[in-house]
Amino acid sequence: MIESSRMGSAAVLRMAGPNANAMDTVLLRALREALAGAARSDARSVVLIGSGGVFSAGAVLLKMDDGGRSYLEEFLPELSACFREWFTFSKPAVAAINGHAIAGGCIMACTCDYRIMAAGRARIGIPELKVGVPFPLAALEIMRFALAPHRAQEAVLRGGAYEPAAALERGFVDEVVEGGLLLDRAVAVAEELASAPASSYAASKRDFRRPVLETWARHGAANDREILEAWASPEVTRAVRSYVEKTLRK
Repeated sequence: MIESSRMGSAAVLRMAGPNANAMDTVLLRALREALAGAARSDARSVVLIGSGGVFSAGAVLLKMDDGGRSYLEEFLPELSACFREWFTFSKPAVAAINGHAIAGGCIMACTCDYRIMAAGRARIGIPELKVGVPFPLAALEIMRFALAPHRAQEAVLRGGAYEPAAALERGFVDEVVEGGLLLDRAVAVAEELASAPASSYAASKRDFRRPVLETWARHGAANDREILEAWASPEVTRAVRSYVEKTLRK
């Protein structure tokens, strides 16, 4: 599910899952395990990239629709845990967005310290409300952190998906480069970030993100329970099923 390699001092983690790197419990656990391995290694930074023409298409909606509440009880904690662990990773992390990064794929990219997108027609965005599901607090706070306030609200409530130039203008990404240069550029940025003493970088990153961590500590457990009930509710279940029937079961 995750192919790991080294380029210079950076660990390159490439998502290579089925269905456009769609997020299910298997891929989420693999992402957590790969990150833990990078933390234990002598790699000074991490680059996260997708495979083929896709970074990640987000949650596997068919499994949500077919699996019902029992699947959600397993999936949602894994989703939030994955986002939190990547967001709090102490080493520099760079997202090399090689293709579409939709919903959870966009949020995964935004857990990273710097985001570079390949030029072209791929899109990035968080259309969760168009699907019909509310945002878990872990995801919402990451997007609030990553985007300017007015852009974050627009991204959440309108759910647009943007090609690279518009994504750069709205702050979803920090840089756009030609696809052939993407990985090399991501590694170069990762190594630049890692040129600071590791302890200094980790402390500054932790303290800069402290408001998000404090929000999670205060409200995370209660929100996780509320979000599970919301995702499993008849209203949301109908909305997801309708979206799946219109877009995935044609």
